[in-house]
Amino acid sequence: MAGTEDEGSYGATAQAAIRRPRSWWGRKGTAAKVEAYTRISFQFFPVIQLLTALFSLAPVPARSALPVAGAVLVHTAVGLRLTGQALDWAAGRRAQPRRLLGVYVALSFVGAAVSAFLLVTLPTDPPDAYYTACAGTFVLFLAFGCGLGVLVLRKDRQSLVAVLVATFGGWLLGSLLLPAPAAAALALSTLLSSGGLTLASRFSVWLLHAVYELDEARRTRSRLAVAEERLRFGRDLHDVLGRNLSVIALKSELAVQLARRERPEAVEQMAEVQRIAQESQREVREVVRGYREADLYTELLGARGVLSAAGITCTVTGTPTGLPRPVQAALAWVVREAVTNVLRHGNAAHCRIALTVRRAGAQGSEWPALAELTVENDGVPTAEPSSAESSGGHGLAGLRERLAAEQGTLEAGPTGASAFRVVARVPVPEAGPSAGGGGVPGRQEQE
Repeated sequence: MAGTEDEGSYGATAQAAIRRPRSWWGRKGTAAKVEAYTRISFQFFPVIQLLTALFSLAPVPARSALPVAGAVLVHTAVGLRLTGQALDWAAGRRAQPRRLLGVYVALSFVGAAVSAFLLVTLPTDPPDAYYTACAGTFVLFLAFGCGLGVLVLRKDRQSLVAVLVATFGGWLLGSLLLPAPAAAALALSTLLSSGGLTLASRFSVWLLHAVYELDEARRTRSRLAVAEERLRFGRDLHDVLGRNLSVIALKSELAVQLARRERPEAVEQMAEVQRIAQESQREVREVVRGYREADLYTELLGARGVLSAAGITCTVTGTPTGLPRPVQAALAWVVREAVTNVLRHGNAAHCRIALTVRRAGAQGSEWPALAELTVENDGVPTAEPSSAESSGGHGLAGLRERLAAEQGTLEAGPTGASAFRVVARVPVPEAGPSAGGGGVPGRQEQE
């Protein structure tokens, strides 16, 4: 997307997203948010069972309702513990809680039996609310016992069997204590309730696994992007050294043969070997220091694509149109190194890349214009120095060397609570864009 932007509001949206204090929820990644939402939702299920059962038992006399209420409380407590362990197991953090699942299923049938027994021992002509309360708690025990228990099962077929067992068990238990029509009605209610909860549980677990796989794929793509950059650098070195080393090997072998024959041409061949070796050293230094030309426009497009593929919102403003090639090459390396650090360090959600050209200072200055590149990202947990800066000859230290060759400077460090900013400034010679207008010609924004 392209468009003009006023200097005062330049990058305001991206900067606000970067500098906004990050809450507990905002610090989480996509997979962690889905897991937290799923965990909170399922923790509410036993609570809903408890509240529904207690509300249903309100019309029943306390002496009759107390055993059922106690069974509901125990069932709810075990259900909360089972839900937490089941989701940990689904996330691969613990072993399958089979023993706790067995206890929870047993409590489900015990609670249903207590509810059915209460239904049998009611007065001869009790109000309809009594029947509703006892029948409701009977179904709640079996439905939630099945719906939450399937969180621990691996296959959908096992979940279907669990629904059938809950339904048949409810019908069998009801048949022992209640008339046939009442037992059939309770079995049908158990089938519908347990089937709905089981479907919700299995879908939630499937969704959680899918999100984890997508998150792992995103991380893999980020690692592949870094690996691709390393491969590109390796290919550059191979292009520089491959042919020259082959020539050096051939000429050295020829010089050895000539020297054995005491031919004077051996000296000339060794001198040629020395020249090629020195030329290879110079070319390698150019590759390492980034003196080979790099296209800034291509790097900006590549940075946006790589960051977007990694799930990071990237805003790019400015265009390198009109900047001299040496200036573009220096700033292109800044973009490449900064984006690599964004991918490798922290947990960024937003990144802003801004390119501007401003007047350098007073009239008559040696450099009439100054190109400024800013790369700012969030997701930095602590204000620690970048690990890239501490590696000698690489990272930010290497960028400073490259910029120094063009009389440029580099500033890097944390800004705000959890943001990191890299600012590179390179003077633009007379041949570059004029300082008139104080901005980048044809400024555009890309998201």
